Amino acid sequence: MSEPTESPLPPDQQAVLEAVNALLAPLARLAVARGVHFSEVEERLKTAFVQAAREAHPSGLPHRQVSRISTATGINRREVTRLVNAHLEQARPRRSLAGEVYAHWLTNPLYRDVAGQPSALPRQGPRPSFETLAREITSDVHPRSLLSEMQRLGYAQWSESTDEVVPVRDALVPRGDLPRSLRILGANVGGHLSGAVANVLGDGRQHFEQAIVASGVPFDALQAVRQLVAAQWKLAFDSLVPALERLIDAGGEAGRATDSSTEAAQRVLIGLYSYHQPDPAAPPQGDPPPPAGDS
Repeated sequence: MSEPTESPLPPDQQAVLEAVNALLAPLARLAVARGVHFSEVEERLKTAFVQAAREAHPSGLPHRQVSRISTATGINRREVTRLVNAHLEQARPRRSLAGEVYAHWLTNPLYRDVAGQPSALPRQGPRPSFETLAREITSDVHPRSLLSEMQRLGYAQWSESTDEVVPVRDALVPRGDLPRSLRILGANVGGHLSGAVANVLGDGRQHFEQAIVASGVPFDALQAVRQLVAAQWKLAFDSLVPALERLIDAGGEAGRATDSSTEAAQRVLIGLYSYHQPDPAAPPQGDPPPPAGDS
C-alpha cells in the first residue's frame, strides 16, 4: 500500500508560505552570521504567533484564551500557557529625540549654510544655536543632555575650544556601530513589512507601498544607480521632514485648543530602499550567442 500523501494547501496559504520563505532567508543569514541560534529565533517566533492570536481574538472569555490561541497557532496548550504567563510582548519603539534634532538640523534653512549643508552651531545663545535647535524639537530634555546623546550616537561633535557643535555628515547611516545598525534594520524593515501586511489583510490599500524593478541593468551602471537613489532620497528628505514637522506642530496646537485627544498620536515611517542581485532572466555573462537557425 502506498503511504497517504498530504493534501495540498489552499492557494492563499501556499502563497503565504512562499512569502515567508522570501522573508526568512535573509533573516536566517543575519542570525547565522551573528551567531544567534535557531532556538532563540524560534522562541521569538512563537511569542509573535501568540501575540498575533491574542490581537486577532481580543474578546472572549479569559479562561478560553489558551485554547483559542492554541487552535489559531497550532502551538500546544502547554507552550501557549507558558508564553501567555511570561507576558513576552514586542517592545514598543521609543521616540528618538536625537535623531529628530539631527533631521531638523539637516533640513531647516536657518541651520544650514549657503551650500545647503548643516552649519556648525554655537552651543548656546540666540538662534541659530544648538540650544535653540534642540528647544525647537523638545522642551522636556535639556539641550546639554541631547548633545551628549547625539555625540554618543555619532550625530554631532563638540569642540571645547570654540564651544561649537559640528554636525557629522551622513550620520543617519551608522558605520561601525552594529547594535545601532541592527535597531535601524528592525525598525525600518519591520515598519515596511507591517504596512505591506496591513495592505494585504485590509480592505483596500491603507499604506503607500510601491517598488520599481529594473531588469537587465549592467553591473557597471550600479554606481550610477546608487547616486541616483541617494539624490532622490535627499530631495524627498529635505521636503518631507519640514512638512511633517509643520503637520505635527499644527496637530499639537489643534489638540491644545480643543482640549481633545480622541485619537492617539500616530507614528509614521517613510522610507526608500534599493537592492540589486543577479538577474535570473539574463543569460550568463560570456555565453556565446546561439547558432543561427536554432529554435
